[in-house]
Amino acid sequence: MIASDTVLTNGRLITVAPERLVSLAAVMVETGHRVLTLVGTDERGEGNGFGLWLALLAPDGSVVQLRTSLDPADPRYPSLTRAVPAVHWDEREMADLLGLTPEGHPDPRRLVLREDWPADLFPLRKDFDVACLPPPSRHDAYPFTPFEGAGIGHVPVGPIHAGIIEPGHFRFAAVGEVVLELEARLFYTHRGIEKLVEGRSPEAALPVVERICAACAFSHALAFCEAVESLDQIALPLRAVWGRTLGLELERLYNHIGDSGNICAGTGFAVGVMQGARLKENTQRLIEEIVGHRFLRDVCAVGGLRRDFPRFALRKLRSELARRREETRQFAALLLGTDSFVDRLRGTGIVSRDLAVALGGVGVAARAAGVDVDARRDRPTAGYRRWPAKVVVQQTGDVEARLRQRFAEIEESWNLIERLLADEPDGPVRVAPGTRPAHRVGLGVVESPRGADVHWLRTDAAGNIDRLRVRSASFANWPIVAAAAPGNLIPDFPLINKSFELCYACLDR
Repeated sequence: MIASDTVLTNGRLITVAPERLVSLAAVMVETGHRVLTLVGTDERGEGNGFGLWLALLAPDGSVVQLRTSLDPADPRYPSLTRAVPAVHWDEREMADLLGLTPEGHPDPRRLVLREDWPADLFPLRKDFDVACLPPPSRHDAYPFTPFEGAGIGHVPVGPIHAGIIEPGHFRFAAVGEVVLELEARLFYTHRGIEKLVEGRSPEAALPVVERICAACAFSHALAFCEAVESLDQIALPLRAVWGRTLGLELERLYNHIGDSGNICAGTGFAVGVMQGARLKENTQRLIEEIVGHRFLRDVCAVGGLRRDFPRFALRKLRSELARRREETRQFAALLLGTDSFVDRLRGTGIVSRDLAVALGGVGVAARAAGVDVDARRDRPTAGYRRWPAKVVVQQTGDVEARLRQRFAEIEESWNLIERLLADEPDGPVRVAPGTRPAHRVGLGVVESPRGADVHWLRTDAAGNIDRLRVRSASFANWPIVAAAAPGNLIPDFPLINKSFELCYACLDR
């Protein structure tokens, strides 16, 4: 049973026996609940063994968490993956890092750890000694799925690439240039951030957390802060809420603009690449004037914002709003009005709605496939209750749809920014945190440029971080990238990959 002093500060907790977890989770998913995160906890020091927590978003926007206890000597449980495919990576990651074994998982291979990592060493267990790391991996003997047959060839790409990007290995099985199967091997530079913040106060952990990823720095920082604030149960000043919402939309803007230009790089459409890079750079320079950092780091604080936004920078944004919006509209017209470019995108890298739903896709990847999900509306935090966002979806699920989805969201971000600037409140930007109770669970969900970033945390007896689990939008969407490749040509993959524009760093947290 769960410890009596462990409670949720938002949502509903259902304690369930391990053998009932799968059936209950399946029923909830069938009735419209969506996976937010799956978390393993080491509670042996409290006499609770290992904990397994499944957080779900209900259709009404509330959170339901299913929790079960596992045997400390043999932490096995019936795998959820066949009933809830969206957690297939979560279960493999927990098996690697905590030693929680999902019995019956259709793919029990390692996900994060290399093959020569000791089988009885689990980095997220409390008794793991970070000073006693095993030697660095010297080889990667990952057992790729055999895909053999007459005329089938295998093409390895990576993990070291020609461009200046993070490492990822892609193994294509193809007949000629037609892809039959793609397997992605990632997690090459895992940094152990979740372990690193254990025992820290939330304030001390925040600078580490917001460096999970540069492109999603503000989203991660805000999701973490909201998880902490749900523990403190404090009311934020309106100006802090307003500023956080403005920050999120500015982060979405520069990412979507840059990602649209990067799609052009996958087709050799140089003028589109250059225009996207120029507009992204101009947007980031403006962001630096407003918040003090091109990537919106060191802006969020527990209880609000670290500092107020300069009035002169906000005046500049107001004065340039119409011109900058028009520039992005012209950029969209250039790309979508170039028939040879659009023809290259149409029908390429199709993701079906059913696949996106089954694998728990989020953000642009899901909405471009017709899945109507957006945390700004479905679980509105920050200022989205006061300044709601319009959710737009496409239907075809191909590269063209993902590009059009970004441009639609760019337009909506400009709309939101205009409304925010017209309704700017005064007042403080930060309040002092409240008393942080022990053994409480907090949850933060923020719609980043790539989809929902989810931060789940639990406090220890001193009110510091006992366990943090970060489930980024990229973690949810990377399996969909591999599923979008079959049926396309190998040269299509850079284009397909850029149309998702996912972070490696969000995996290697």
